[in-house]
Amino acid sequence: MYTLRMLRRILFETNKRLLWKLIWNLGVRGGLSVLRHRRRMKQGKFFPPFLYVSIINSCNLRCQGCWVDVAHKQQTIDLAAMKRLITEARAEGNSFFGLVGGEPFMHPEILEIVAAFPDCYFQVFTNGHFITDDVARRMFELGNVTPLISVEGTEIISDQRRGRDGVYNKTLAGIQNCLRNHVMTGVCTSLAKSNIDDLLTEQWVDRLIEMGVLYTWFHVYRPMGPDATTELCLTPEQQRRARQFVVEMRARKPIIIIDAYYDGEGKALCPAANGISHHINPWGDIEPCPIVQFSTESIHAGQDDRPLVDKFTQSEFLSDFRALSQQTTRGCIVLERPDLLAQLVEKHSARDATARGTAMAELQSMIPRTSQYHPGHEIPEQNLYYRLAKRFLFNDFGVYDGHDHSQSAAPYLLQKRDDQQQVELAASGQAAGSES
Repeated sequence: MYTLRMLRRILFETNKRLLWKLIWNLGVRGGLSVLRHRRRMKQGKFFPPFLYVSIINSCNLRCQGCWVDVAHKQQTIDLAAMKRLITEARAEGNSFFGLVGGEPFMHPEILEIVAAFPDCYFQVFTNGHFITDDVARRMFELGNVTPLISVEGTEIISDQRRGRDGVYNKTLAGIQNCLRNHVMTGVCTSLAKSNIDDLLTEQWVDRLIEMGVLYTWFHVYRPMGPDATTELCLTPEQQRRARQFVVEMRARKPIIIIDAYYDGEGKALCPAANGISHHINPWGDIEPCPIVQFSTESIHAGQDDRPLVDKFTQSEFLSDFRALSQQTTRGCIVLERPDLLAQLVEKHSARDATARGTAMAELQSMIPRTSQYHPGHEIPEQNLYYRLAKRFLFNDFGVYDGHDHSQSAAPYLLQKRDDQQQVELAASGQAAGSES
């Protein structure tokens, strides 16, 4: 039943030209890029088949827990630099690029970047506020771009989460502009304690389907940056609830649901640990992922004249990051063992890649938390198609083989959690004493 309903949506609700570009540029060529990545891994080379590029740091919102320097002087990766980057990546078989920010649609050349590479596919992570009818119409004309528009809660919660008034309605207007112009559109949510009960629901998924949204992505809020807002973090039980929900909805609802942290058997993985993706920030610094804001390489030729492939494959910092992540946990080493990451940064003298210059202090002050790794609580895919796709194209690629994670991060996390609870209890006791 699910398969027929999904097929019906694809056949009757999508523009066939855009559907072909999605299938060919992302599906076929993207799949081939992953296979090339697996062959390179056997040779000890790691050039990620999926690159995520923060093309601008500026944003019109001030979201809780944002780690991007959105209020600093605007920095962009311009059209010329993007052309060099994509041309070199394309020579390695890449065809998919995630455009991130800041708010990517504040970049004055974003659609020129997309237009310059009709044989590639672009996913733009956006709040939707700058997607006017004209912008949506242009995306439809190009056909090789999909906006992934973030909705972070109801009207009240959205304003709280995003630091501005009227956010929810402006975001919905951007979604409607895309759908009215037949653009392949996705909606994502960063699940936090403030929105999980409103958006991690069957009713919300049904509403997205009724609107005409093609895909959705529920990812878990990660406490990073100068104002991590840790009170929004999900509990381990809520994280497992989110995974269970995604698995069940994938088996029942005619909408594509993305996840980036589990294989088909429900085992956790890190896309940076297996080398399938890395991140480039607005200053051109190459980072393991968006929340690891340290770098030893740059895409810009003036700073490093080596070809892009050499910068990735010869980077000792990136290589050691992957190795450390693989040995430590199947989850997120940034959240679980920030102390080990700090040691790695110091070992390689990796530069702070932020404008604020406080990334190391933030890392050293982090309290270890659970991530997607919940050993003994694996939830396998129920949908056969997702399970098969992950088996061939999205799994750990064997990088965790030979590493026993059963006793790696867990005792450390428990001890740190107990220590933190004692600190909080002591603080509350002092507060109570002062009040009395």
